[in-house]
Amino acid sequence: MRREIDILSTGELLIDMITAEFVQSLEEASLFKRIPGGSAANLCSNMARLGNKALLSASVGNDDVGRYLKQYVTFLGVDTSGVSLLDDHATTLILVTRSAYTSDFVPYRAADNHLSIRQFPFGKFEQINIFHTTCFGLSKAPAQSVILDAAEKARRAGCRLSLDANYASKIWPDQNDAQKIIREYVRFGALIKISDVDWERLFGEKASSPDVVFDYFLRNNASEVCYTMGAEGCWVANDKERHFVPGRKVEVKDTTGAGDAFWAGYLTAVIDDKSLVERAMAGRKMAEIKIGHFGTLPTTVDRQSIYEETAES
Repeated sequence: MRREIDILSTGELLIDMITAEFVQSLEEASLFKRIPGGSAANLCSNMARLGNKALLSASVGNDDVGRYLKQYVTFLGVDTSGVSLLDDHATTLILVTRSAYTSDFVPYRAADNHLSIRQFPFGKFEQINIFHTTCFGLSKAPAQSVILDAAEKARRAGCRLSLDANYASKIWPDQNDAQKIIREYVRFGALIKISDVDWERLFGEKASSPDVVFDYFLRNNASEVCYTMGAEGCWVANDKERHFVPGRKVEVKDTTGAGDAFWAGYLTAVIDDKSLVERAMAGRKMAEIKIGHFGTLPTTVDRQSIYEETAES
């Protein structure tokens, strides 16, 4: 039976300052555009755009930018009762290059990792379908232990766990610690999204095949794995089946947040009880919509539109 609340996402809500033009490095940049960001918040906002009931647990500064961010995600339909405005920490900021491929970035972290267990609705966990977080959220104390504790309580309440394993050394310098914490989260039977770039960053070498990625996470008790490969497409797998869904040519305006859009489409298809391949195709469609926009997505996205291609193999 479908639960009342579709997703609780926890982790980073922040400001992305994205270069106005396509550049190779931040040294070349002169103009930036302010974009609400943070993978956990982007995912939550995209789920709300698709008509899902979404909750966000995150921390921002009690400053102009932090108040703007909370108001912005509230406007999109996200329940922000778990978003704290902190007086003693500024809102986290990231400088990002606008890129047709993989963006470069420089983080200025402040409020994002100062999560409290009080920001989680433990009395509502039995009503929540999916509990989601990111490597950014898990990368630093005190948020790391708080999220792991909340995730275990969510699992006990019957929530499905989700993780975007979007590892980057600039965010999480200790690679071994990252591997350990990710395995600890995965053991709860999580759905995992990881890109080829994330895998190489996390393990220091390219995956020799998608099967290597699948075998690693499934062996560590993941329930489902999605391995994205940029424009090439993605592989999806569980303990019974493995499939490839190819990418399609689209005009690239901005790749920032494409992974968050993909996973929102994917998780929406999970909630709608679509097949493994249909989940990947729904994710692909949402990513295409995001790549075709510079900045954030439209306020609403027609849920049915992400299932238009379900007849494809």
